Amino acid sequence: MKQYRCDVVIVGSGAGGSACARAVAEAGLDTIVLEMGSRQTPETFTQKEEEMIPKLFQQAGSRTNTDKTIAILQGKGVGGSTLHNLNLCKRISPTLLDRWAETQALPDLPTRLTEAYKVIEKDLNVTRVTEARVNRHNDLFRKGCQALEFEHATLHHNRVGCVGAGFCELGCAYDAKQNAAKVLLPQAEHAGARILPQHRVTRIHSRWGRTTGVSGLLTQPGQSPQHFRVHASLVVMAASATGSSALLLASGLGNRHTGRGLHIHPAATVGADFADPVYGWKGVPQSVECTEFLDPVDADRRTWILPVFAHPAGTAGLIPGVGGDLMRQMLRYPHMAAASAMLHDHGSGSITTTRDGQPRIHYRLDPRDGQALVHGMVETAKIWLAAGATEVMIPFAHPVYLQSTEQAERLRQHTPRPLDPTLMAVHPMGSLAMAGTAEKGACGPWGQVWGTQGLYAADGSLFPSSTGGPPQLTIYAIGHMVGTHIGLEFGHP
Repeated sequence: MKQYRCDVVIVGSGAGGSACARAVAEAGLDTIVLEMGSRQTPETFTQKEEEMIPKLFQQAGSRTNTDKTIAILQGKGVGGSTLHNLNLCKRISPTLLDRWAETQALPDLPTRLTEAYKVIEKDLNVTRVTEARVNRHNDLFRKGCQALEFEHATLHHNRVGCVGAGFCELGCAYDAKQNAAKVLLPQAEHAGARILPQHRVTRIHSRWGRTTGVSGLLTQPGQSPQHFRVHASLVVMAASATGSSALLLASGLGNRHTGRGLHIHPAATVGADFADPVYGWKGVPQSVECTEFLDPVDADRRTWILPVFAHPAGTAGLIPGVGGDLMRQMLRYPHMAAASAMLHDHGSGSITTTRDGQPRIHYRLDPRDGQALVHGMVETAKIWLAAGATEVMIPFAHPVYLQSTEQAERLRQHTPRPLDPTLMAVHPMGSLAMAGTAEKGACGPWGQVWGTQGLYAADGSLFPSSTGGPPQLTIYAIGHMVGTHIGLEFGHP
């Protein structure tokens, strides 16, 4: 068995893990970061779907909930999901943050998180997308919003030196993403942290109510898996909203809230066809959002809408039809546009675990969420039609093709069922909600896991609800907040 020793071991190297690692390493704590995936560099990002998806996504992009009705994309590799995400950076609405503070007995959270936002935004060069970076695909979406007088805006990203290649979700070969892998993890290493890829943790160890480290399997190509053990007095879980809670459960740790309150932002993609080419794969993939139907604390406004686009294999997998029918549709690929109606889900799911710490994701669409999703799809169709689309496709079990707003309006009474519509999720969050007391959540105000000394979470699992927007920036900020606290509490002056 391979043995390591350190002060702090962090499980996961994504947004939360990287920010936490930098903070604790700079506080003088001997730090190890364990990552189940491999270490990729710009030179290894081939921009080929069949090569990069297995390298950058959990289960080669095939992860689903337990009844296989929702595809759930989660990242892996040194840098986690920041390797493949589209760089959207947006703070949580202050009204939602105030609600978290009230319902979870976290009065200081808005102030602490705001300070962490400022640090991360500066370090990652977060700026608003310039007008020159709004490609035709996003501009058509914006024109549809303008025609309908829907509330919309350009987004903030963390990219510098972007060439507009459009391959963001397959890893940036041009090294333009100011992400965990490029910025925070190298800074952590400079401060002395060790980053160990291909180390999958299967168990958290504790004794007499205090953590003693973790263990798992080291998997290297062409070699048999090797057991490893990390001895550490402090353990930080940053393995995502699914992975962190699954490992706690597999290790017999946590409380009655552990694994509960999972939110995933389930989304349905509405496609459109335009007479003139759109070339949706070129340029910055997402630069405009529509928030007309989104309010973080209003249950009647729970849909966030924004453009999405996939490369050929991904598109072919989403379009209904086979054989000649699919070929005819794919020949229209340059003319295609797409947008996602994404739920700020008020309903929730849960995580259970296999014996070796692998997550089982239990999630079914809440009826009110489902109705909000259908309304969001109708409004998304209207946006594309207002932008001049000749046809819009709604991904029901039997796909519906629309040419007019009147046809779209008639779909509002559709009742969602499993696989109807086709759903995808890319933002798992919750399952280890932070709270001021153990009666209200799984973790404390600084991410400490109730009931076990020396055990923390530092990722999106700490969210008490979904955010209704991209969670990346908040996960970075949470990681920084937790890591700073650990550094102050246990660091060496």
